[in-house]
Amino acid sequence: MTLDEYALWYKSKFRGASSAFTNFIMIFSDLIAIMLSIGIGFFWVNLYDFSAINFRSFLSYWPYIPVFILLFQMLSLYPGTSLAPAEELRLLCIGSFISHGGIIFSRYIEDGELDYITIALALSFLFSTTVFLFCRSGFRFFLSKSRFGGIATVIYGGGELGKMITDKLVDDKTLGYRPVLIFDDDADAGDAYRGIPILHDTYAGQELVRLTGLKMAVVAMGHLKRKDLVHLVNNSVSAFRHSILIPDFFGITTTWISVRDFNGILGLATSQKLKSQANLFVKRLIDISIVVIGGIIITPILLLIALLIKITSAGPAIYGHKRMGINGKQFVTYKFRTMVLDADKKLKELLEKNPSARKEWDEAQKIKNDPRVTGLGKFLRKTSLDEFPQIINVLKGDMSLVGPRPIVEDEINKYGEDFKRIFSVKPGITGLWQVSGRSETNYADRVSFDTYYIQNWSVWLDLWVLHKTISVVIAGKGAY
Repeated sequence: MTLDEYALWYKSKFRGASSAFTNFIMIFSDLIAIMLSIGIGFFWVNLYDFSAINFRSFLSYWPYIPVFILLFQMLSLYPGTSLAPAEELRLLCIGSFISHGGIIFSRYIEDGELDYITIALALSFLFSTTVFLFCRSGFRFFLSKSRFGGIATVIYGGGELGKMITDKLVDDKTLGYRPVLIFDDDADAGDAYRGIPILHDTYAGQELVRLTGLKMAVVAMGHLKRKDLVHLVNNSVSAFRHSILIPDFFGITTTWISVRDFNGILGLATSQKLKSQANLFVKRLIDISIVVIGGIIITPILLLIALLIKITSAGPAIYGHKRMGINGKQFVTYKFRTMVLDADKKLKELLEKNPSARKEWDEAQKIKNDPRVTGLGKFLRKTSLDEFPQIINVLKGDMSLVGPRPIVEDEINKYGEDFKRIFSVKPGITGLWQVSGRSETNYADRVSFDTYYIQNWSVWLDLWVLHKTISVVIAGKGAY
């Protein structure tokens, strides 16, 4: 395929696709979220005093909406594509705090008092970040299904790194980038990859932009020498308005990188945030606060589940099982019982008679259609309600709300040399692997997710994982 032929193909296949559409949808999503948040705040105040705020007061806050959008634009939240989830959460919280605070402050300057509307706006802020995240997730899903959604992107590199990036973007359209062309000079790369044309002229960027108007490029050519990479960027990649350089740093999965200047030499600085005693204290404080407040709210649900387990099957409602904790120290983790009493005997018989079940067990220490699980147990596992008693472990200090998955001793060899690094922190009730596939992920994926979590920990990442856990549990995705 020549460059001219590609330009015709692109215009016919991606006619109407535009990054402006993604921008518009995300702004619209935030408009909905702002009004919902304010509406929730007004609702709770009126629930206390029905005559406190009237509908006309609610409508009077329309003029403030552009303030939110303008501030979010200044914080680079539009389109927000490829923002790390924790960073997006942080920016949304900051933007919402400043906007709500500005409205409250301006009203106080004007009226000289704090009234019911002030309380409603304060409540609106408390709910807003969660509402923003849910709305953005919903509209990103819509964009991923729309032929107009996503930013058309050129990938420089048809090798291992380039194909890995292409796979990520093709398989997860919610990331917001749509690969439309791959540049690679190597003829062995072929003419297409996953339906995406490959052109063998990496220096055709200028002409491509002139013919198609494409604005985004991702450079994933880690094999290039520094001199060749600089030449490529200056003479081809620079034609695009936006570009992303993917460094070939396998094993370094941190987003919290800052630049250091060694007299003209670039250095990338990072730190292991969960090695800090101050950060560990903050994490522990968040764990205790959420567990105590949340535990009071869900206690009736826990008692009902325990009662149902006792009614539907013989045995205790809660059972304890030894797991590996921080620094390889064993502890007893608590769960609602989801299996029959003679579960170990049934497992042994199943593994002896069923080779496919044996293979599945050896690979993941789980079986999809496990005959040991009770009828109620299947529901508890699907909804992850069986994990709730682990809040006892959090209170005891054996676990955190968010962290690596606690494992049994037999699983240590699955982690290899990564075990000591990953279990240098407390295991968690939930974590990145749970919200990114749960039981569908393999051990290599779990190691990758846990490594990312440890290297990128922040309060915002923990809060995002907890938010995402709610969505995954409601959907029942990947659990068995």
